[in-house]
Order: sequence, then structure tokens, then C-alpha cells
Amino acid sequence: MRRYSKHFDSASDFTRQMVDEFNSGELPTTIRRDLKETWDFYLDSEERRELAAMNRFKRGVYSTGYLFRGLFLKLTPLRRAFLLFSIYLMWIGLPDNALQTVSGFALVLFVLGLELKDKLLARDELEAGRAVQLALMPSRLPELPGWDVWMYTTPANDVGGDLIDHMMHGPDRLTLALGDVAGKGLPAALMAARLQATLRALLPDTDDPGRLMDTLNRVVCRDGLPSKFASMVVLDVASGGSDVHAVNAGHLPPIHVHQDGYTSLGKGGPAVGLLPSASFASTRVTLRVDDLLVVCSDGVTEARNELGDFFGDERFLERIHRVHGLSAHDVGERILRAVHDFMGAARPSDDLSLVILRKTA
Repeated sequence: MRRYSKHFDSASDFTRQMVDEFNSGELPTTIRRDLKETWDFYLDSEERRELAAMNRFKRGVYSTGYLFRGLFLKLTPLRRAFLLFSIYLMWIGLPDNALQTVSGFALVLFVLGLELKDKLLARDELEAGRAVQLALMPSRLPELPGWDVWMYTTPANDVGGDLIDHMMHGPDRLTLALGDVAGKGLPAALMAARLQATLRALLPDTDDPGRLMDTLNRVVCRDGLPSKFASMVVLDVASGGSDVHAVNAGHLPPIHVHQDGYTSLGKGGPAVGLLPSASFASTRVTLRVDDLLVVCSDGVTEARNELGDFFGDERFLERIHRVHGLSAHDVGERILRAVHDFMGAARPSDDLSLVILRKTA
């Protein structure tokens, strides 16, 4: 298992034009991607709309100013003062006072060094967090007679808010879980780890996924972070059986792939952590041989390419329309390949997770 000058009607049209201009040159893919991400990070949608109405020369001048302003405003107040003072020293030092010019330049390097230090410290912390998160993930795929299981997750950044897990209850019962915490990055990853730990603590005490989700929801509402919630799907199967007991807490509907096509199971109850009094009921789905249940996070359907277009539900459903009879692994790889081909050189915009369950006998 893997672990992890033209007028534009909108800012997205402007971004599309920027990508086309980058792609038309000889710039390597990584440089084009970094340029676009820098552009998107420092310029808000209003600034992009303003630039969209300008000709190329004016746009180049103004965009440079907007980029430097965005960089300046992201500094702390003290570092802004250092930067302004360094510019002042360099200005008054030209052309005769080399000492003042060098001092101003050294102060600029000092500010850049502080920013680099913060970035390196944050990266070290994220790497440590990623190591902990990977350690919590299951190290191998579960095995249960009569069933074929494939699981996959990868974060958009160093750490992510998706979780996948499985637990055996004796020799003949298996529970699978896929969750997606609202948001990304370290806060979402911390909640995902806590959610997974709580889920593992509760699983041995109940054999009903609905009651399991009820208890999990109450615990998260009681002890969770404000405004933090998670969607989740839990599947429960028995060795040699044909029934899947599924409960959905605000997640993308699981897809039942059968010989005649596919059927959506529905969203179910609210997300975990939203309503303390929420009640969840499990749904029983009977799978015939070679039928599949496909559960994914929105990192699949909301994957974006360089132009900002979404992969979307339609492309996702097209990929699973005629997979009946394929192994869970082959179906998962087909979905991943389609998403990666669609994204091209774009960086992931969200965590991506998949759980695929297939009836084998």
C-alpha cells in the first residue's frame, strides 16, 4: 500500500492566460509551476481582475509592484521596518557612500536570512509531523477471505488531513475507514491523527458502524477544535459474507460498481464534529462477485490542472463505469493514473485518498 493585451472576464481567465504564456516559452516545468504558484500566493483575486484589463506592458509593471507589496505585507512589522531602513540606507548611500550602500544591502540579507530560518524550522517540524502521521497509517493491506481491498492516501503538502485505516475484529470481521478533515496542512493533520486514535479506541466496543459514528461524533464535538470537522465513511464486512454495512458522515457518496453500471449510496448524516446530537444509521449493501465499493476523498474529484480546471465527478465516474471484474488494485491504479494525467505539471491542491473494496467469492 502506498502511503502516502487582452481582456479577461475573470481572474481565472487571467490565470489561464498566464499559464499559456509560461507554456509557450522554453521555461522548465518546475519553474513555470513555481512562477504560477508565486503569482497565485501574492496576488488576490481583485488584483488579478485589475491586471486582466491592462495591456501586457502595463500589466508587467503593475504586477511587479503588486508582487513586492504582497511580499512586504507578509513580513512581520519589525522586519518591514528593517527592510524600509535598508532601502533608505542604500538610497542615500548612492553613488558616493559605499559603506551605507553595503550596510543597507547587508540588512536586506539579514531580513532574508530571518525568513529563511523560519521556513527551515517550519519544514523540520512538518517533516517530524509527517513521520508521525505515516507511522499511524496502516503498513499493509488487510486480508479477509472473500474480499479484495486496496487503500491509498497521499497528502497535498508535507502533512495532510485525510486518513485511511483498517482494523480486524477477530479472524472474520474487518472495518475500513476513510476520513477527510476540513482544511489542509498541520491543523488538519493533527485533527486527523486524533480522529484516527479515537476511532481505533472505539472500534473494539461496537459491532454497528452507525453506533460507532454516533459515539465518535459526540467525542469529537466534546473534545475537538472549534470550527473543525471531518467527513468520514466506515465500511464493515465479514469473512465469506456478501453484505457491506456502511455509514456515511457527510462524505462523498460511496459508489457501488456492479454489472449493470454503478449506483451512488448517498451522503448519509452530517460531518463528524458538526452537531453533537446527530444520529447516524448504517446502510446494508449486498455485493455480488466482482462488485466493488469505491470510496474517495474530494482530492480526486477536485484535483486541478495547470489551468485551474477540476477533474470533476463526470471524469471520475467515467473511469469506474466499466471496471466490473477488475481487481481492487487495478481499479485504484486506473483512477490514480487518470487524475495524474489530468493534473499534468500542476501541484496537488488537496489530499487524495481511495478505499476500494471488491467481492471475490
